This record gives sequence, structure tokens and C-alpha cells, in this order.
Amino acid sequence: MFRSSLALAVTLFAMLPPLQANAADAADPKAGAAAFRVCASCHQVGPGARNAFGPHLNGLWGRRAGTLQYGYSAAMKKSAVVWNDKTLAAFLRDPDEVVPGTKMRLWGFSDERKIANLLAYLRQYQ
Repeated sequence: MFRSSLALAVTLFAMLPPLQANAADAADPKAGAAAFRVCASCHQVGPGARNAFGPHLNGLWGRRAGTLQYGYSAAMKKSAVVWNDKTLAAFLRDPDEVVPGTKMRLWGFSDERKIANLLAYLRQYQ
């Protein structure tokens, strides 16, 4: 009796949603817009966005890095990175770690909440 009750309890527990939400689930695009101010000195996003000092950031998800008409570094052009939540978050943490030799001059974000918010903001422009 105890074994079957324990097995049932374990099974039911496994079916419960996680207690702590994933950072991306609770991300705030408005806070991401504020975080984007750091990026806006080089990048544009949204209707009418175009390449500036850095490439525009519309339609990132699913796009291979270095494929827009833009003067990317040789490292970015040769990169096999395809942008998604995981690769973008890693790049925002440490661009040189993801694409050694990139021209991206960002020290990186260390705040995971800020990264999630920034991704939520950028995701609006897919």
C-alpha cells in the first residue's frame, strides 16, 4: 500500500508545473525597451529600422548570424550561429565567447532578468 501511494505521489508531483517560472516566461518587454537603450546607440529595431553603426535587429529569431547586408566582421560571417533565445542570451552575456573576433563592443549583460526582458522586447519585432 505504501509503495503504490508513494509511486502515485511521485507521479502527481512530476506532473505539477515548476514552482519557479522560467525567466523568459515572466519577461517584461517594457523593461526590455529600457534595457535596449544601451543597444540603441548602435542598433535599430521596429518599423523603419535600418542598419546603423550595427545591423538592425528585426527578425532575429531563426536567422543565421552575419547574413544581413551589413559590414559584419569576418568572424560573424563565418559563424554558424543561428539566433534563438539560447544563442542570443549567450551572446548578450559575452559576445566574444559566442563569436570570437566579433566587432560587437559590448561588455555583456550579467543580469539574467535584464537579458530575458531584452529578448522579450526584441521578440516583438519578428
